[in-house]
Amino acid sequence: MMLRARALIALPAVAALSACSNKGELVIDEGVGISSVLTTCPSVGIPDFTGDITTFRIPGDTTTASLDVSASMTNLRATCNDTGEKVYSEASFTVNARRADTSGARTVALPYFVTVLQAGNAVISKRVGTVTLSFADGQERASATAKAASFVNRADASLPEDIRQRITRRRRAGDQEAALDPLAEPEVKAAIARTRFEMLVGFQLTEEQLRYNVTR
Repeated sequence: MMLRARALIALPAVAALSACSNKGELVIDEGVGISSVLTTCPSVGIPDFTGDITTFRIPGDTTTASLDVSASMTNLRATCNDTGEKVYSEASFTVNARRADTSGARTVALPYFVTVLQAGNAVISKRVGTVTLSFADGQERASATAKAASFVNRADASLPEDIRQRITRRRRAGDQEAALDPLAEPEVKAAIARTRFEMLVGFQLTEEQLRYNVTR
């Protein structure tokens, strides 16, 4: 996967502040303290420009006349088990495909990747799988489901205790320290960034296929 393909992907809002406690957020506790509910599970998504793939019959010819098969990923769903030393995440998705020539039965295998990133840019792991679609004779469309999985060390996805205490310690209303945002401290921001993991799933594209997705 080319990292520039994910330049516009939305990252998890780890520094979000809100009045209620939702998983994956940091929350102000009635103005006098901050409670930490950061999840150890990675966020899951499809990087920009990698959720579609198009193949052509004639190499280098990307006109409609040369179109062979087009497919897209949809219905991405994730589950996570963070009870052990290894945090296990699994994502399932559907691939919907369409072919230009409907004559004859045909099987099409499309490659996809699953990549784990730490702190937004460090590649921890990458694996490539294949999803297979079967077209019956005369059939224009086909669908298939596939799964991707990853492991993350729980310790790497957890804040160090000293950083957690710095964030969560209670502060008295009116104290000068209570007006300071601990999340703005460089050391705290860096520690939070290191615990942020993403599991990204997308089609394993060639340079030409990625360029087509970006420019079409």
